[in-house]
Amino acid sequence: MTHPLPYSEACERNRHSILGVLRTAFADRHRVLEIGAGTGQHAVHFARHLPWLAWLPTDRREYLAGLAARVASEGPPNLAPAVELDVLAAPWPRFEADAAFSANTLHIMSWRAVESLFAGVGSMLPAGGVLAVYGPFHYGGRATSDSNAAFDAMLRERDPESGVRDFDTVDALAQAAGLALQADHAMPANNRLLVWRRA
Repeated sequence: MTHPLPYSEACERNRHSILGVLRTAFADRHRVLEIGAGTGQHAVHFARHLPWLAWLPTDRREYLAGLAARVASEGPPNLAPAVELDVLAAPWPRFEADAAFSANTLHIMSWRAVESLFAGVGSMLPAGGVLAVYGPFHYGGRATSDSNAAFDAMLRERDPESGVRDFDTVDALAQAAGLALQADHAMPANNRLLVWRRA
């Protein structure tokens, strides 16, 4: 089967379990900034099933055309047109949002980009704002499964600046950005969905 739009099998597999958490995490939110929206499959699915939210998908310039094409062809009315965002840009464009979401991004970014993501979200979110991040994480410097250890090794061999991040170091970035951990959800395939809220 061919897909004229960019396509991720992982997005198809994990979107339902992520949605189950976001229904609660974003229940009192109004506008969500998605960082690294990629193929746009998550953006379309979540906007369609969370109709009270305005959903703003963003990504770096090289991924914007495919993302914009999916949003235009499949997006519901509450899914905004895709916008360029490189987390390393300083300052970020001005976004009006009271929530942020990112999936499967921290392990493919450089650590400097991870730091910039949390700093940017921290400066953008108002009081009560929520950040939800999905992906694999190490705990106490150790992989949670053999598959995550192998995945981490593959990532670092391909790009030494990437790799599965450790929960404690990521949570420290969140705390420095004024965000307090609200929930750490176990997800299928040895992934987690972490939820922080600004006091």
